[in-house]
Parts: sequence; C-alpha cells; structure tokens
Amino acid sequence: MIDVVIQAGALILLGVLWRVWSPSGLEGDTLRHSLTTLVYVLLLPALALVVLWKAPLGTEALTVAGLAFAGLAVGFGSAWAWYRFRSVSRPQMGALLLAATFPNATYMGLPVLEVTLGPWARSIAIQYDLFACTPVLLSAGVLMAARYGDAVEPIHPLRMLMRVPPLWGALAGVLLNLGGVPLPDLLDGLLELLGSAVVPLMLFSIGLGLRWMGSGTRMLGQLWPVLVIQLLLTPAVIWWATGMLAMGEGLRAGIVLEAAMPSMVLGIVLCDRYRLDVALYAMAVTLSTALSLITLPFWFGMTGA
Repeated sequence: MIDVVIQAGALILLGVLWRVWSPSGLEGDTLRHSLTTLVYVLLLPALALVVLWKAPLGTEALTVAGLAFAGLAVGFGSAWAWYRFRSVSRPQMGALLLAATFPNATYMGLPVLEVTLGPWARSIAIQYDLFACTPVLLSAGVLMAARYGDAVEPIHPLRMLMRVPPLWGALAGVLLNLGGVPLPDLLDGLLELLGSAVVPLMLFSIGLGLRWMGSGTRMLGQLWPVLVIQLLLTPAVIWWATGMLAMGEGLRAGIVLEAAMPSMVLGIVLCDRYRLDVALYAMAVTLSTALSLITLPFWFGMTGA
C-alpha cells in the first residue's frame, strides 16, 4: 500500500508542478479542463461499460451501493450537526457540507483501488460512485448547494443525471451483463485500452486542480472537522459496518478505502456555479488529499487485506 501511495502522490505532485510552472505556456486550468473532459466524456464511460459488463452483479453491487449511501449520510449528518451551531456564512456552510459528504470516489478512488487490489476492484469504485455518490450529488447535493448559495438558473436534477456520460456507460454495462450478452474480444480490448488511460490522467488532473487560496490559518479552524469526518469518522463507521457483514477481505478493503477518500475535486464546480465559498472548498480538497496519503494506508491495514 505504501508503494501505491507513493506512486499516486508522485502523479499528483507532477500535476501540482505543472500548475506552478505551466510548461510551454499551457496553464494548469486549461490542461485540467481538457483532460477531465476527455476522461469524463470518453475514457471513463468506456471503463464503466467494460468493467460492469464483466463484473459479477447481484448482492455485492447492492452492498457497495448501500454502504456508499450510509457513508454519505454519516458525512452529511455529522457535518450538519457540527456546523449548525458555528458562526459560518451560508456559502461557507454549503461548501463545508459538500466537502464533508462527498468523497473523491472515482478520480482518486478508482486508481488507488486498481493499483492496490487489482483490476477486479475497479467495479467497487465505479459502483460506489455511479450507483450512489453521483446520483446523490446531482440531486440532493445540487439542491443543497442552491439552498446555501445563489442559484442563478432553474435546477433540474433528473436532467443533470441524464447528462452524465459515465452513468450511461455504467447503465449499458449492467444491462448487457444482466442480459447475458457476450463481450467480443475485439471490443473488450478496445474498451480496456481506453480505460487504461483513466488512472494516470485522473491522478495528474487531481494535482492540476489542487489550489491553496486565502488564509490557510483562518480556514484550518473551519476545516478541521471536515478533515476528521471525511478521513476518519466516515471510514470508521463503514469499517465497523463491513465488519458486521459477511464479505471477503478484498471487497471490505475496497469499500472502506472508498469511504476514506478525500473530498471530491468536482465539488469545486458546484461551489463556483452556485456561489458557495470556492476558496474554502479548494482548501478542503487540498488538505484532505494531502492527508489521505497518510490515512489511506492506515485504513487499508485496518481491513487486514
């Protein structure tokens, strides 16, 4: 696990360095937008399709999704209970709730699980995100962001869900899997080739997206509960819950690691769109990502995998 963290950290660091130096005049934000669009529209849907087409579905998928919903509930409930009694503005409250609730389940979770547990674990990350985190984010998460921020346009959660290409890839994979449709070798090779680019590009893009904005000391006083919830409390609850269920060590490790992922990078988009505190959220992503390089090996060890 330590080797995996070092490799992931190195790719993230390369993204950070690119953002600082902008080789050939290509700015970090421009490159990040291009890479994440490529991953989001083409590579990740291809990966979701091939993984869920071949993955065993059934009670395991329901278990992953159910525990993902539980993790989201723990994160949101804990953050709301804490911050409702604190003097934070509404834009800050919205940003803090998003940061404490939604983990970086795909953009960091998928690479970590694939390298740590093997290619079979990709299905855990995809199910955790696309069967739970993404639907909740684009429904309840959007409504929450609009409530605490300033919605400047009508909100249509269902329409937003329909515009998520990886979700379509996942749905197609599930239907083909359940229908018993064989996967042709040629198509399998093509989809796997496209999907193989997801891991390095995701980790590199995370580094491109990390930002240190505003007064770090002031923000840390507001952010430490988010860090505790996202990196310690939520995975602790999921670790306990998975221990109560009959499942293999690999599956348990994958679910716990997903719950222990840092704050979701894409939340910055919601904060910007609904005028929440972007600087505060960006700091949450930066700090939680850095600290997760320490906490992820701890949780992996706790699972005994």
